[in-house]
Amino acid sequence: MSALSHEPLSILEPFRGRNDTRRNLVGLSRDALKTTLAEAGLEAFRAKQVWQWIYWHGVTDFGLMTNVAKKTRDRLGELFVIERPQIVTEQRSVDGTRKWLLRFPDGNEAETVNIPEEDRGSVCISSQVGCTLTCSFCHTGTQPLVRNLLPAEIVGQFMVARDSYGEWPTPTETTRMLSNIVMMGMGEPLYNFDNVAAALKIVMDEQGIALSRRRITLSTSGVVPMIPKVGEVLDVNLAVSLHAVNDDIRNTLVPINRKWPIAELLAACADYPGARNSRRITFEYAMLKGVNDSDADARELVRILKPIHAKVNLIPFNPWPGAPYECSSNNRMHRFAEIVNDGGLSAPIRTPRGRDIHAACGQLKSASERQKGERVRDIEARARV
Repeated sequence: MSALSHEPLSILEPFRGRNDTRRNLVGLSRDALKTTLAEAGLEAFRAKQVWQWIYWHGVTDFGLMTNVAKKTRDRLGELFVIERPQIVTEQRSVDGTRKWLLRFPDGNEAETVNIPEEDRGSVCISSQVGCTLTCSFCHTGTQPLVRNLLPAEIVGQFMVARDSYGEWPTPTETTRMLSNIVMMGMGEPLYNFDNVAAALKIVMDEQGIALSRRRITLSTSGVVPMIPKVGEVLDVNLAVSLHAVNDDIRNTLVPINRKWPIAELLAACADYPGARNSRRITFEYAMLKGVNDSDADARELVRILKPIHAKVNLIPFNPWPGAPYECSSNNRMHRFAEIVNDGGLSAPIRTPRGRDIHAACGQLKSASERQKGERVRDIEARARV
């Protein structure tokens, strides 16, 4: 199929799911992998070899681990698997964006997107099936939370993208079109922090995927108590879904604001490690016609962000079926950007990508639902089986 096509592609790949009792090694920490192999009677040094084959070379077949003895490879294959999420569909936008609908072993689904540029690409990864929050401008927010994603399911999304682009290293080729990760997909990462942190530590491991923390951005809608922990544990780039300059409007757009209002959110951002050095905190601002796009809004945005080492991403609102908002006009967005830039803050207008396949910011959603009376914790427990 042509790269310009944006029709869903059915991907037929073998998938074991919950019926296979072998344990998936993807998502285990280094120490957990070492312990797991030791419990299977395998030497401790094998953990380093297996780790590198899984995360540096991207293999899914133990038989390809050429520096591991055949007897050991056979034993690994008896007890374990190296498993990715299942690709249900892959869609390709006219602008080169790719979106995957991925299914996990318990049958739940989430979406992952790669946004390519000329010399790089940002993989937008989901942290939850559905979302904890109900932001009124976001399509994902209309899907109630089903469950948190596990480390294997989070890091597995990036591995699926690498498979799709054929970007596992070879002896002669190390160029990367998948160079960045943005935790901006479905869900609120800070309401699933332990699993997100475990996955990102695997991504950043220098003997594995080896992606620099400077190439990872975690976006939050404003879970204020968790922001310091992001800096302490991960120290990745921070992005904040702001979208309004006063509490009255933000209470509607981002209801978590009722719990942690703008003043508390900005105070936490000012103390984030990235706000005290060359890295700037990104504030995301969806441009909504007649809601948050006035000249006065722009001037207030400058005022409240000036004390923070910040930049602003102005995001043209991406429509979805039944959306209660419209995108600001081009003239209005450019006037807004002009005021913010003149105020001393960088405020580029983001070019929408993947709109034709509903892969743009705020458009992701899957059909997964919790059954009536079912608890999120119960679904998560089943997912670990």
